[in-house]
Amino acid sequence: MTLDGPEGRHAVSVRRLAPGEEVVLTDGAGRGAYGTVAAAEGKDVLHVDVREVRAEAPPAPSVTVVQALPKGDRGELAVETMTEAGVDAVVPWSAARCVTQWRGERGAKALAKWRATAREAAKQSRRLRFPEIAEPMSTRQVAQLLRGADFAAVLHEEGSAPLATAELPRAGSLVLVVGPEGGVSPEELAAFAEAGAPPYRLGPTVLRTSTAGVAATALLLARTGRWS
Repeated sequence: MTLDGPEGRHAVSVRRLAPGEEVVLTDGAGRGAYGTVAAAEGKDVLHVDVREVRAEAPPAPSVTVVQALPKGDRGELAVETMTEAGVDAVVPWSAARCVTQWRGERGAKALAKWRATAREAAKQSRRLRFPEIAEPMSTRQVAQLLRGADFAAVLHEEGSAPLATAELPRAGSLVLVVGPEGGVSPEELAAFAEAGAPPYRLGPTVLRTSTAGVAATALLLARTGRWS
């Protein structure tokens, strides 16, 4: 196989991969080509001798995190760490108490950053299947997403039930909602509860919006056996 374009340039000019080195090529959708570098050409072309191609089945159950928009670069931090942990999809959410709002060109650039962050984090953690970073959703759209899930929960410090003991399905989709710095509003909590997503607590401490998602993702991946 021949790797060119931005990925070829990164492999040849940045990583300086040399003949004989082990590499894994992936389409990000579950297929991986394993082999060794045969030759580097110019500044952006890498030739790879592929010895094996593997296909990875879709994860079961899948884990989606609805992430309220944080301030600054904390959104990218959340996407990066959740991707490294193994999240399958992230949905940007414009919650009522979000200080940051994505509008127009600024929103398009922010979404592109989240997607680029997910791609780079997936490569770093050697994932064959990259997470989907969805288009931003409103509260009403998030409620619709929750209605279609096999398990749905809102992470909230006042939740009476711990997420660690929630009854989880063996397959299907798990969807978690992470609120903004200012918290999920009572109206949003009510709308999500009506959609089948009651509040759950993670533990005795209150986490930042940029770290709650990765903690909850790790908990679910361990409990469902995906980390076994």
